[in-house]
Amino acid sequence: MREQLLLFCNWSTLGVCAALKLPQISAVLAARSARGISLPSLLLELAGFLVFLRYQCYYEYPLLTYLEYPILIAQDVLLLLCVFHFNGNVRGAVPYLGAFVASWFVLPLQKWTIDLAMNLSTFISAASKFAQLQYLWKTGDSGAVSALTWSLASYTCAILVRFVIMLALNLWVTATVLRYRTAAVKAE
Repeated sequence: MREQLLLFCNWSTLGVCAALKLPQISAVLAARSARGISLPSLLLELAGFLVFLRYQCYYEYPLLTYLEYPILIAQDVLLLLCVFHFNGNVRGAVPYLGAFVASWFVLPLQKWTIDLAMNLSTFISAASKFAQLQYLWKTGDSGAVSALTWSLASYTCAILVRFVIMLALNLWVTATVLRYRTAAVKAE
């Protein structure tokens, strides 16, 4: 039963990721506008995905552990081009795309750079969400932002929530053990 659940989680996450940005791309194309989409958010998200993919390739992890990332990167690049197109400056994407391509080759030059980048990738990804939130709060307009895309992204993260909860509970138990251990030592 556990293996079947794990297979379901893996394949459903891959399936969701395969279509994750399609509702957002469709919304932008239908609106013929990128209103509401934060460019810094999109760039940070793309950077986080790129770092994670490069790290997985560098350390030769099995393809199934990161297969969704090339798909997500391709969708984000397409969305980035749409954003620049509807903002009237497709050529404005070129420096960003060049930086992403260059980073693919620069990151693995030293082991410590790829490791550091991977350690920072969670913060980069979190920053992308905060950048989108900040943009929405500032403008008060969600424009062409797709709620379905963000809901699908939530699903891919929900699977990890169990691990975060278990981590927090295990740390809580550890802290409690240490607290009572020092209390017992003082009592003696």
